[in-house]
Amino acid sequence: MKMKAFLDETLDQLADRDLLRQMRTIDGSQSRQLRIDGRDVLNFCSNNYLGLADDARLTQAAMESLRIDGFGCGASRLVCGNMSSHARLEKAMAEFKATESCVLFNSGYTANIGIISSLLGRGDMIFSDKLNHASIIDGILLSGAQYKRYAHANMGSLEALLKAAAPLSKKLIVTDSVFSMDGDIAPLPEIVALAKKYDCAIMVDEAHALGVLGQHGKGAVEHFGLEGQIDIQMGTFSKAVGSFGAYCCGSKQLVEFLRNKARSFIYTTGLPPSVAAASLRGLEIIVQQPERRKELLAKTQFVSQALNHLGFDTLNTQTPIIPIVVKDTALSLSFSRKLFEAGIFVSAIRPPTVPANTARLRVTVMAIHTQQDLELLLKHVERIGKELCLI
Repeated sequence: MKMKAFLDETLDQLADRDLLRQMRTIDGSQSRQLRIDGRDVLNFCSNNYLGLADDARLTQAAMESLRIDGFGCGASRLVCGNMSSHARLEKAMAEFKATESCVLFNSGYTANIGIISSLLGRGDMIFSDKLNHASIIDGILLSGAQYKRYAHANMGSLEALLKAAAPLSKKLIVTDSVFSMDGDIAPLPEIVALAKKYDCAIMVDEAHALGVLGQHGKGAVEHFGLEGQIDIQMGTFSKAVGSFGAYCCGSKQLVEFLRNKARSFIYTTGLPPSVAAASLRGLEIIVQQPERRKELLAKTQFVSQALNHLGFDTLNTQTPIIPIVVKDTALSLSFSRKLFEAGIFVSAIRPPTVPANTARLRVTVMAIHTQQDLELLLKHVERIGKELCLI
C-alpha cells in the first residue's frame, strides 16, 4: 500500500469510529481559566494540580536562570551539557524522596523507556499492572524481557504470575502509583510484600502522585510509609510541580548505571537550565506550602462525593483525577462538547488510551479552582448527564 493511501485509510477509519483526535490551541497561560477559540472556559482537564504552571515564582526562577545560564545546554549532559541547575535539582530531589541519588530525564516517557530498557533484557521478566502508562509498556517492549501483565491492582493475579515464573536472572514489578485515567492508587504495601517473597525489584511511577500524596507531598511511597523499600522511583515535574522533565531516584549504583546505560539519557541534549530552575522552585513551594495540597484534596473530595451522589460512575478514584465513565465513545464526545459550550473544558478520553467500552470524561481538580468553579462544573455535569440519560 502506498503511503498516502495508508494514511488516508487509517485516518478515515479513526474518524468512522469517533477515535480521530485533534488538538485545541490555548492562548495565554495554563490556569483555572483558559482562552480557547476566542472564548474563556474553566479548565477541568489539566494535570496542573497545585496551580503552579503559571505561578510567578516559577517564571521568575526561569528568567533568572536565563539571565545567567542562557537557554540551551548545547549538548548531552555527558558531553558538555551538565549544568549546575541540573545538579541542584538532582540533589534536592534525592533529599526530598529520601534516596541516595537522582538523575534527570527530559520527560516521563524518556525516563520510563530509558530506565526499563537499560535495566532489563532477554532472560529477565517484568510484571506490569494492566493499566500502566504507555511509556512503561514501551520501555518493556524495548527491553526484550519477558512480559507478564497482571489484572489491575489485583494482588492475587500478580502472585499467581510470580509463582508460575521460571527462575530468571532479574525480575521487576513495575506500577504506576496513581493511575492517570482511573485516579486510583496502587496497593504498594501488598506489592512490596510480594516483591520480598518472590525476590523481585520494584519500580514505581510517581508522575501523578508527586506533590499530591503523602504527608509532605512526596508521593504514594511516602503516603504508605514505604521509604527505603522501593528500588526505583521515577516521576515527572510536569504535573503538580508545574514545570517539565522527569527524574529517577534510587541508590547511587542505580543512578550511576542509568547515566552510563540509559540510551534516552545518554543520547539527548540536557534539559534547558531554566526548566530545571523552575522545577526546583516548584519543588520548594510544595515543601513550603503544604496548605496547597490540603486545599486540593478537600476540593477533590467535594467533587468526587457530589458526582457519586448524582449517580455517576467514577470508578475507585482517590485522587484529583476523577473519571466519569460514559462507556460509549460518541456519547463521551457529545458530553465533552456540551460542557465546552457551557464554558467547561473537560476532554473525552477514548480507546486506545483507555480500554474498549470505557470511554470517559477525565475531570481533574486543581487547588486554584474556586468553590464557584466547582459548583458550576457540577451544575452542568448534572444537567448534561440527565440530557444524555446517563443519570
